[in-house]
Amino acid sequence: MKLEYTVFGESHGPAVGVVVENLPSGIPIDESFISREMNRRRAKGDGLSTPRIEADVPQILSGVFEGKTTGTPLCAVIQNGNTRSGDYDRTKNLARPSHADFTGFVRYKGCNDYRGGGHFSGRLTAPLVFAGAVAKLALREKGIFVGAHILQVGTEKDQPFTADSLAESAFEALAQKDFTVLDDNVGERMKAIIQEARMNLTSVGGIIQCAVIGMPCGVGSPDKDNLEGMIARNIFRVPAVKGIEFGLGFGFASAYGHEVNDEMRMENGEVVTATNHNGGILGGISNGMPIVFQTVIKPTASISREQKTVNLADMQDDTLVIKGRHDPCILSRASVVIESAAALSVLEALS
Repeated sequence: MKLEYTVFGESHGPAVGVVVENLPSGIPIDESFISREMNRRRAKGDGLSTPRIEADVPQILSGVFEGKTTGTPLCAVIQNGNTRSGDYDRTKNLARPSHADFTGFVRYKGCNDYRGGGHFSGRLTAPLVFAGAVAKLALREKGIFVGAHILQVGTEKDQPFTADSLAESAFEALAQKDFTVLDDNVGERMKAIIQEARMNLTSVGGIIQCAVIGMPCGVGSPDKDNLEGMIARNIFRVPAVKGIEFGLGFGFASAYGHEVNDEMRMENGEVVTATNHNGGILGGISNGMPIVFQTVIKPTASISREQKTVNLADMQDDTLVIKGRHDPCILSRASVVIESAAALSVLEALS
């Protein structure tokens, strides 16, 4: 049976959590590793992210016994302890532009929890990171590793992954950084862009590049279990994601076949490709090369400038100024979230 996970809870509810079904039994639960992964996603109070800081300590309710997964449903909850729901009382009927307030209102017939975005909030990525950490522990047993970095913020770009940075040691070095870039000088310029956006009462978007190494050839299929599709489905479960491309992606549009075909050769008894423009997947099936993809994340929808909107109580035009605590850019906390969604996708594909 395929691995499945369900994230539950709301931003200002008592807790958020996740249930993971069909996990392999016997995965060693490394609590220090899980704690580190959770800390990578937490706000740091550095002006680059929201001032809302939560403890983010997962409480495992089921699915683990004597330090290993049992194979039965794994359930964990993470308490919400630093909510300020009163920030949303004044504007509860005003649909925030580019948020899911309006679509959630229609979909759930006005019964949706509007506080902090409710179930649509980035707060729901905390249990996703927990589930992703467990998936990484399972993949580690198979020699498969997932890493990501901030490729772009605004107009500032980091260097993309190279053969040298597609390595477990390089992924580990990235995971140790508060700001996950390969070039720290570029990272400082990215931070300046984020701070400038915050001071200008707006926000900024960017791109996360993610890679999976150690993936065996032959995983996936050309139909519903298409590997690209499985990864994309989980990536789009992350709030604020608006696009994904594998390998060269949209760059294929302006290229010629002789420029981007990944020529093959034998190396140590294995088939390898001289380049990896296809991002490690062909025909929906892994080809043994690193899986590489880019994910675009839109600017945070909550900004402090006055915006035009609609009052959902009387369906009249209105204006809105958002108060409260919000990220001027999600990218500083997003690498581990994208890694987690990718790890869960790969583990699902292998199940």
